[in-house]
Amino acid sequence: MRKQNVAIFALGIAFLCLLAGVAYNLPPVHERLAWRVDNLRVEVRRYFNPPEQVLFTPQEEQEQIGAIVQATLTAHALSSVATPLPVQTETPLASPIPSLTPTPIPASASLTGIRHEYQKFNNCAPATLSMVLSYWGWQGDQYATRTYLRPAFEQDDKNVNPFEIVDFVQQQTAFDALWRVGGDLNLLKRLVAAGFPVLIEKGLDPHDDSWLGHYQAISGYDDANSQFLVYDSYEGPPNAYPVPYSVIGQFWRHFNFAYVVVYPPERAAEVHSILGTHSDPQANFDYAAGLALVESGTLTGREQFFAWFNRGANLVHLQDYAGAAQAYDSAFSLYAALPEGDRPWRLLWYLDGPYAAYYHTGRYQDVVNLAGTTLLNVDKPVLEETYYWRGKAKATLGDQAGAIEDLRRAYALNPNSTPAGEELIRLGVQIP
Repeated sequence: MRKQNVAIFALGIAFLCLLAGVAYNLPPVHERLAWRVDNLRVEVRRYFNPPEQVLFTPQEEQEQIGAIVQATLTAHALSSVATPLPVQTETPLASPIPSLTPTPIPASASLTGIRHEYQKFNNCAPATLSMVLSYWGWQGDQYATRTYLRPAFEQDDKNVNPFEIVDFVQQQTAFDALWRVGGDLNLLKRLVAAGFPVLIEKGLDPHDDSWLGHYQAISGYDDANSQFLVYDSYEGPPNAYPVPYSVIGQFWRHFNFAYVVVYPPERAAEVHSILGTHSDPQANFDYAAGLALVESGTLTGREQFFAWFNRGANLVHLQDYAGAAQAYDSAFSLYAALPEGDRPWRLLWYLDGPYAAYYHTGRYQDVVNLAGTTLLNVDKPVLEETYYWRGKAKATLGDQAGAIEDLRRAYALNPNSTPAGEELIRLGVQIP
């Protein structure tokens, strides 16, 4: 009888576990509980393996390009744009961007008609894009944008790049979009005053977590109070709320002052007129590289780290990979000197510029080492950019099997935007 009771009890426990598993995977339940389970798992992992203590040290193999790097930095310092205005101040800033139609803008503006959405887990980019599109009459929601932008959202894809947002708008809607870097507060105001809400990519220091990347929608401003009006899918109320100019300027720097503008195709000329010389991507990255160089010499602490990181990102886009590698080396050196609590250890979840810089300067082992360091700080096998670059580096180093494994994972995570499929084909691998 006792054995029979034990068997019944064991079967009952197994049945309850099965029932709980089925219930957990029901979409309404999973949406509400998955992020809590993930957060608990991450907290346990972080307790035993603090990500703030994981450091990447670039290899010392740069003598052969040292002179070139120094010459590049000197040339950019001498030919950089006029001293960029500091965006951390609350004083309204004059724009360094000439306009083809220099119409004075009002002291305040506020756009209406945006439908707020609270984001689902790790879904700020799809939710923020959905909000901005709603201003233009788009009827979809963050589930529609997520399907394209984060096709592996079940695996908790961590990042959406600005160019992926542009791709979605151009391919999945009747609107157009562009993204640029090196923006400033006055440019945001001019776009809003002209009737264009702006997505910005920025850092976020939430009260209950470490630094992370985030998107916000700028929908208004008020010079009298030095405030922008923003829609926020994570922190904000279900309407626009004020954020000081200084806060926007500081945390926007963390992502190279990147912004996305969505607009009807018939208003393209108006958008490009507002952007002025920044309408040209090459000029835009060149200006942003100069801005980052100036800031790297005037800022301190974590903000100086971000300035050097931005410098590297802009030089990668300008294909000055030697200069970019040197900038990233400086950034990682500063990172190691930061207090642990100030280290933005998630940064490589969102930005992959160091991989390109090191790969194109022949530092393949640095690519592998940096990718491995980054993957130590993520709780799931995600980050398609990390797997993509590590796969390329492994292939060059002769690790064909390891390269194919990484590239296949990158392709599976996001076949809509990753070039991993092309690399697999180049290696003679068939893709679905």
